[in-house]
Amino acid sequence: MALVAALLRRVRLRSGWSEARSLTQAAHKPEINHNEDISKTFVNRNPRNLEQMALAVKDRGWATVWPTKHYYHRLVFQRSQHHVSAEVFSCDSNVPVLTCSTQEWALKKELSSTRSVSACRAVGEVLAQRCHEAGITHLVYREVPWAFRTEAVQTFWTAMKEGGVILSEPRRKFI
Repeated sequence: MALVAALLRRVRLRSGWSEARSLTQAAHKPEINHNEDISKTFVNRNPRNLEQMALAVKDRGWATVWPTKHYYHRLVFQRSQHHVSAEVFSCDSNVPVLTCSTQEWALKKELSSTRSVSACRAVGEVLAQRCHEAGITHLVYREVPWAFRTEAVQTFWTAMKEGGVILSEPRRKFI
C-alpha cells in the first residue's frame, strides 16, 4: 500500500499536477464586497409577508361580536336594487382595501344589466384580478346560508375561485 502511494506521488511530481493545482487555488481567491454585508437592522418592506406565512397575529375580538375579527382580509359581497358591489376589508380598518362595483363606468359599459348573475360574475373576475395585483391571495368569505344558496352569490364565489383567490385563510402558525 505504501509502495503504491509513493509511486503515485512520483508520477504527480513528474507530470506537474501539484504545480497546476497550486496555481488554480491561488487564482480563485474570493473577492470581498462590503456592499453585500448583512445589515445589523432589518426592515421588512413587505407588509404582507407575515400574513402569507400565517405568522402574523390575528385579532380574535370578543366572542359575542359578529362578524368575528379572526381574519387578515375579509370579503363582503352586496347586492342592491340597482348594483352589485364587493369590497375587501383588512382586519384593522373599516375602510375597504379593494373595491369593485357595477357603478364603475368601465364595468358598467360592458354589462347589459348591473344586477344580473353575469354582473356578479364580472365583479368577481375583476376583484380577483385586483386582489392578485395587490398581493392578496387569501380572503375570508362568510355568507349566511340562505343567501349563499342563490345563483348570483354562487356565481360570484366561483368567479373569485377561478380567478385564483383562495376564499379561506390558512391556520395561524404559533412558533
